[in-house]
Amino acid sequence: MPAEQMAGAGGTAPERRGGAPGGPHHDPQPERGAPGPPAAAGNGSAGSGGRGLDRIDRAILRLLQRDGRASIRSVAERVHVSRANAYARIARMVEDGVIRGFTARVDHERAGHGASAYVTLKIVQNSWRTVREQLLALPGVEHIALVSGEFDVLLLVHTVDNRALRELVLGRIQSLPAVLGTQTLLVFDETDQAPELPD
Repeated sequence: MPAEQMAGAGGTAPERRGGAPGGPHHDPQPERGAPGPPAAAGNGSAGSGGRGLDRIDRAILRLLQRDGRASIRSVAERVHVSRANAYARIARMVEDGVIRGFTARVDHERAGHGASAYVTLKIVQNSWRTVREQLLALPGVEHIALVSGEFDVLLLVHTVDNRALRELVLGRIQSLPAVLGTQTLLVFDETDQAPELPD
């Protein structure tokens, strides 16, 4: 019997072995002539150390979720603050890790990745950090989560085709020493939408 069977429309099939700021389109810099970020932004700008997000911070985040390439001027005008204030707030949220980066939302099929799947993993106890770093080094891995339930790790992967997907799962993921078993769920269709923060 083959070591693995891909899940079809009717369900999933278990797989067993033998025994993972600022992007190219949005660099939050002040426009020419605008001052750099002040020492502190007013109105309770976001951050760590007990500082929370205020209404303006959340409005800025919603705008950037819709369009990560929005200019500082556009953001400032739409939330009714100065460009310096908007820049300072964005810079602080990047520094504090509230904004983790600015990325493009890609249609993977049009980009040449014809196969997508969620892969669940059972791993050796207390091996999560090691496994996470190993999975982050693999091609096509878009999202990694440590979860509760009957399996331990959930991956979202994209590959050129099913052959490449099979090689990724059987040849790369199952060869990791701490991976005890996997299960692959093929993605037939998907819709991607980033949730927006509430007011």
